[in-house]
Amino acid sequence: MTSSSTPVRDRRLRIGIGGIGIESSTFCPHRSTLDDFRRTRGAELLDRYTWTRPDGDLAALVEWVPLLHAVALPGGPVEAESYLLLKDELVTRIRESGPLDGLVYDIHGAMSVVGLTDAEADLTEAVRAALDEVGTPDGHRPVISAAMDLHGNVSRRFATPVDLLTAHRLAPHEDAWDTRERAARNLVHCLREGLRPHRAWVQVPVLLPGEKTSTRLEPAASLYGSLAGIEKRDGILDAALWVGYAWADEPRCRAAVVVTGEDAEPAVREAESLARRYWDARRDFVFGGPTGSARECIERAVASDRRPFLISDSGDNPTAGGAGDLAYVLGELLTHDAIRSGAVTAVHPGITDPVAVAACFEAGVGAEVTLSVGGKVDARHGGPYRLTGTVEALQRAADRKDRAEGGAFDRGVGMAAVRVGGLTVILVERRKPFHTLADFLGPAEGGLGIDPRTYDLVVVKIGYLEPELHAMAADWLLALTPGGVDQDLVRLGHHRVERPLYPFDEDAHDTDGGPDLTPVLL
Repeated sequence: MTSSSTPVRDRRLRIGIGGIGIESSTFCPHRSTLDDFRRTRGAELLDRYTWTRPDGDLAALVEWVPLLHAVALPGGPVEAESYLLLKDELVTRIRESGPLDGLVYDIHGAMSVVGLTDAEADLTEAVRAALDEVGTPDGHRPVISAAMDLHGNVSRRFATPVDLLTAHRLAPHEDAWDTRERAARNLVHCLREGLRPHRAWVQVPVLLPGEKTSTRLEPAASLYGSLAGIEKRDGILDAALWVGYAWADEPRCRAAVVVTGEDAEPAVREAESLARRYWDARRDFVFGGPTGSARECIERAVASDRRPFLISDSGDNPTAGGAGDLAYVLGELLTHDAIRSGAVTAVHPGITDPVAVAACFEAGVGAEVTLSVGGKVDARHGGPYRLTGTVEALQRAADRKDRAEGGAFDRGVGMAAVRVGGLTVILVERRKPFHTLADFLGPAEGGLGIDPRTYDLVVVKIGYLEPELHAMAADWLLALTPGGVDQDLVRLGHHRVERPLYPFDEDAHDTDGGPDLTPVLL
């Protein structure tokens, strides 16, 4: 049965909220620093969530204590000094907060830090030590409830100090805010009932890119669709499945299952069953759309009559950890006569190059400019592209406050649009995703007044299409391009992951009945 502590029903709970979140590709030469993180504290942190509102149903039960939440656009590993500053602030705020019954631990799960092999474990051990130091108002051990991205990694070292773990169940992550609320409500339930639930943990020796594990398609649709049903079974509180993060070369990177239960036996049983189903389905995962090289995708898109036709530049996707400054696809677009002549129009947003943006601002709208575009951070795939064109639009965007995923994507970014024949390329001074119409549109929305729906081709640095882009596309292709988040994992060159690991060892366990997927009770 569940281990227990004293139920807390005669007073309001004191629960902290905090965490650090970023996806970090160790194959990306970009380095993430403190300036890349949007840090939220105080009332602004409480305002991030709906379930912390004074008029909400939890208000009478919980005093929410805002600590520090720091989130950044995915990128390269975090510089050690920047990580230590964030870690120290979070730990200090816990120690200064006074006794806490628990913590809603709002993280991603795929942070890499220069010099560390398991950044989340390092952070969590420090957080656990600080919480244990302050204790609860009743002298018990505080409870940690983690809300994570399904593309995070769950090592045993990381999971052991965490009492409750859950993750997104949709990719794209349309349920990200639901995940955080589930983590918070599970925590309140366990504290009020005095529950210390069992956690059945098991890793699965499979590592797949996110673009092969979209829950829009099978087998991910059924695997993730089954989680809500599993948690409704007797003795179960939560069921979570992580595909892992494919673009970090660390031993912890692989799929994982955690089933949390009031009773150990059903938690272990359900965790092993879910892990086995994932292993058995490993060869059935496919990309979320038709694929090809950049050149093949451009040829097919130009020849199609479906408009707008979207192409994903997947290898340099900044929201997966790519540098965002590769001009590889830019060069491929301008080798096509129909695009260069203007017979076919295309827009290619999001190449990061602050020097080129500054040159466009200096020249002004309508001026002809010759620029060395991209390839300055990630110089491994062709280097800069020499571009001569006309400055079409400029925008020095103001900061926008919204509830974008993690709140990380609302900082103002200077942008310049340069036209060459039928192609408009959007240059940005700082890495920025283009996931919504607002990212393209006028100053009120923080964009450039460019409507992607009016172009024949839209080439975006992304993997599977986010909901607005997916709705916009008359058709689309996933270009298997080079970069720090290359979909071809084998050609990336992992050396530190634990082997055997699918797909690096494709035939491993084919003759021995499969890997040992016996869960461990943490």
